[in-house]
Amino acid sequence: MAEENQTPETEEKVENQEAEVKAEEAAQAENAEAENVEAENAAEEPKEPTLEEKYAALEKENAELKDQLLRRAADFDNYRKRMIKEKAETAEYANSNLLADLLDSLDNFDRTVDAAATATDPKAIADGIKMINGSLVKMLEDKYGLTAYGKEGDEFNPDEHEAIGRMEEEGVEKETLKQIYLKGYKLKDRIIRNAKVMVSVPKV
Repeated sequence: MAEENQTPETEEKVENQEAEVKAEEAAQAENAEAENVEAENAAEEPKEPTLEEKYAALEKENAELKDQLLRRAADFDNYRKRMIKEKAETAEYANSNLLADLLDSLDNFDRTVDAAATATDPKAIADGIKMINGSLVKMLEDKYGLTAYGKEGDEFNPDEHEAIGRMEEEGVEKETLKQIYLKGYKLKDRIIRNAKVMVSVPKV
């Protein structure tokens, strides 16, 4: 009965009130949603570290870098000491292969000396020594590149020959090797001992 007695003005007023309530609820909901979005954005944004935090991070990084530097310095020092040791060992035992190769010749010389004590044929001893000498020379040439040089009649070369005397001769047009006192030796292309020679020179 009360609803039937409401006038059009009353109904319109009620409708306006309901609309205002709905509008206010909608505004509140929109504000709440905006606050939630703002809170989420604030949570996603990284927090600016404080000066104390920055200082602590730098201190940690500095300690790590210092540790790495000390480790590398220690590794390098160990490497340097190892290289020095290896270099010293290489120099100390550099001739071990050559000496091992000479042992056969030494053994043969020992056997020749023992045989000479009871030998009756000097030629056999001489032949044995020549054989040892030939074997030794071939080994040094083939395996190590050691070669002898200096023969009578070769042209004198002051870079290779050491003249211990000179003698004038008729018919000689240039300085030549007259006599070889000591052979010269080359290790591959490098002279390790000059030949000692007597030199024939043109007669003035």
